[in-house]
Amino acid sequence: MPTPPSSSVQAARKAVADRLREIRRDAGLTAKEVARRAGWYPSKASRLENAVTPPSDADIRAWCTACGADDVAVDLIAASRSADNMYVEWRRVQRTGLRRLQESYVPLFERTRVFRIYCSNVIPGVLQTHAYATALTSAITDFHGTPDDVAEAVEARLARSHVVRQGNHRFGLLVEESVLRHRVGDAETMAGQLGYLLSVMAYPSVSLGVIPFSASRRMWMIETFSVYDQEMAQVELLTAQVNVTAPTEIAQYLKAFGEFADLAVYGAKARALITAAVDALG
Repeated sequence: MPTPPSSSVQAARKAVADRLREIRRDAGLTAKEVARRAGWYPSKASRLENAVTPPSDADIRAWCTACGADDVAVDLIAASRSADNMYVEWRRVQRTGLRRLQESYVPLFERTRVFRIYCSNVIPGVLQTHAYATALTSAITDFHGTPDDVAEAVEARLARSHVVRQGNHRFGLLVEESVLRHRVGDAETMAGQLGYLLSVMAYPSVSLGVIPFSASRRMWMIETFSVYDQEMAQVELLTAQVNVTAPTEIAQYLKAFGEFADLAVYGAKARALITAAVDALG
């Protein structure tokens, strides 16, 4: 597995590995002895307790049994699963298609009061039109080779976006100007999407900013991320989603959002950039 780009993920995995080492030492065993008792190659025990290889539930049970510590296995498995949930590979959650993934966000969206979303590559999901979401979801499905449930996934995505129009939610949305120019789908799809951005700017719950090409950068472009209240930040990578819950790291994303917000233009200036992108479609 690639090294997750979040120190909280690494720290959680290391905590599990350190606990495995403590259990072994308390039992007075060497790593090789644990491997022998578990029926593994000697190197596996070393990889597990040095956080090189994340342990499976079965690995943890076998380790605890080998060390005579079956009573701690349940808690350790829970800690390991928590670490796994911080770094979620798309192939794991997309193996049955994309609809369930879209639906899984609903509880988080419903309870979040303030959304802060920065997008450097595509239109924010909560503002996507049916045609744009269909084109994007089709491309993701093709790239990852997931089961084709595009129509159902798009309906689920649009359904969860009702929070923009209903309920006590506020949205701070920032996009790079390049997002307006990247053509997802055909020209008609992009024109409809950009037109929707112009209309949604009138919503009292929405603040939409565009970071112009011409902005004097104090903050470089980074990966797309969302911060939900101050509870969690989600970072979208090509292969995985990173769920950040450590307060110090959430603070970093809030700081980055503030820097991007200072670079963005709003109101008439933002509408002018969107309109220029529509005109460029020809």
